[in-house]
Amino acid sequence: MLLRIENLSKKFGKIYALNNISMDIEEGEIHGLVGENGAGKSTLIKMLTGVYSIEEGDIIWNSHNTKIESPHHSQTLGINVIHQDRHLIPSFSGVENIFLGIEYEKKMKYIIDYKKMRTRVKEVIAELGIDVPLDIHASKLTPPQATLIEIVRAMMTQCKLLILDEPTASLTDKETEILFRLIKKLKKAGTSILYVTHRMDEIFELTDRVTVFRNGEKIDTVMTNQTNKDGLVTLMSGDFVSFKKNQNTNFGEEVIVVNGIKSNDGKVISGDFSVKKGEILGIFGLGGSGRTELLESIYGSRKAEGSIMLNGKEYKKRSPRLSLMNGVVLISEDRRGKALITSLTVKENTVLATLDKYAAFGFLSKKKELLDTNSMIKKLSIKTYGANQRISELSGGNQQKVVFAKALLSKPKVILCDEPTQAVDIKTRNEIHRLLKNMADEGTAVVFVSSDLKEVLDIADNVLVMANGSTREKLNNKSLSAEAVLASCYNY
Repeated sequence: MLLRIENLSKKFGKIYALNNISMDIEEGEIHGLVGENGAGKSTLIKMLTGVYSIEEGDIIWNSHNTKIESPHHSQTLGINVIHQDRHLIPSFSGVENIFLGIEYEKKMKYIIDYKKMRTRVKEVIAELGIDVPLDIHASKLTPPQATLIEIVRAMMTQCKLLILDEPTASLTDKETEILFRLIKKLKKAGTSILYVTHRMDEIFELTDRVTVFRNGEKIDTVMTNQTNKDGLVTLMSGDFVSFKKNQNTNFGEEVIVVNGIKSNDGKVISGDFSVKKGEILGIFGLGGSGRTELLESIYGSRKAEGSIMLNGKEYKKRSPRLSLMNGVVLISEDRRGKALITSLTVKENTVLATLDKYAAFGFLSKKKELLDTNSMIKKLSIKTYGANQRISELSGGNQQKVVFAKALLSKPKVILCDEPTQAVDIKTRNEIHRLLKNMADEGTAVVFVSSDLKEVLDIADNVLVMANGSTREKLNNKSLSAEAVLASCYNY
C-alpha cells in the first residue's frame, strides 16, 4: 500500500471542509476521486501536498506515519500535483519550467549547466515516449504541451504519486487521447495516480477504483468495473435530476447582429451571426477554430473590425466597460485569470462590475452591496460561509457561480458564455444550464460556447458551426445529431 489516509479532517472556521476521511491508494493504481464542487477534493489535494497543515487524522506513506509539513516536503516524498490551471512561468522555456523547484545542474559549483539540464530532461522525455518543445516560451505552448511539461517536471523527482486535477479541462479529444496514453504508460511503470475529474467517461476509461466525496465526507470507494455513471452520480448527489432543455422557437426580435467581425491578430477571419431575444445560440468548432477569440472580439477585450448592432443601434469602439454599459457580459473560460480577483471576497467580486450602482457622493453603500451579494448567494446556491469569505477558499464550481452572480447584477441583455461549465461538477453544470434557460425565458440573448458537443446539443436552440476562424452554417437543433455537427466542422 503506497498511501493510507485515516480519519483525516480539516476545518475552516466552524465548517468542516473534510470530515473523518479514510481511504487508500495502492502502488501502480489509477484511483479516481469524484464529487460535487465543494465536496472536499481540493482540500484533500492541498493536505497531501503540504499546502494545508494536518491537524486531525493520519497519513501513512509507505507504511510510515508521516506529517507532511510543506509542498517541498511532499515533493521529496514523491507526491506531485498537476492542477487544472497550469503552473508555468510564461517567459521561461520548457527546460527552465521543468526545473522549477528542482536544483539546477552546475559546473564548477557556481555556473548553471544548461546543456546538462537539457540532456537530463531529454532522457526523461525519451523514457516517457512523448514529444514536447523545450526551447519556446511557455506562453506559446498549447494546453496539452503545457500539461506534458508539468508531467515531465513531476517525473524528474522520482514521482510515486501523481495527482491530476481536471487535467483535460482545456484539451480537445485528440489531445486527451495523447494524455491518456501517457497516464497508462506511467501506471504500467508503477506510478500511482490520483485522478480528479468531473467527466464520468474518463473515470470509466482510466481508473481501477473510484472514491466519492459529498459535503466533505467520503461516501464510498468502489471498483470502477462494478459500477456505472448513474451509480456514481447517485452517490455524489443523491437527489440529482439531469437537465435537458426543450428547444424553443418562439423568439423575439434580434438583440445582437454581428457582421464581418475580424480580429486584428488574425484569429477570427470572419464572424457573422445574429441572436434573438430568448434564443440560446450554441457555437461549436474544433480546437483552434476561434470560438473564444470571436466572443472576445464582440465583447471588446480583443481588438477587432466589423459591425455589431445592439437592439437596432450600431455598437462602435467596443471595450469591456462599454459592453457592460450596453448590457453585454462575457463569462470567460479563464475564471481565475480574467473573471475573478481571488484575493478579494465573494462580495467584492460579486459587485465588482457594478460598483457605480452602489456609489453615492463618493461613498460606497456597504449595506446594499451585502444585501445584493447575499441575494445572489441564495439565488445561485453558492456554498460559502459568508459574503466576506475569500474567493480563493471556494471550490471551482462555487467560484463560477460568483462569476454568474457578478454578471446577473449587471442585468445583461446579451450574455456571452465561453466554456461556462468547464471543470464543474454535474450538479453545478445542470444548475448553470437551468440558469441560462431561465435567463433566455426572461428575454436575454444567450451565446453558448463549449468543447463538449453533447452539452451544446443539450442547451442550444440553434447551433452555429465555426471552422478555421470563420463562422459557417447555422443548424436548427431540432433532432440535430452530433454526427451532423461534426460533419459540418470537417467540411471546411
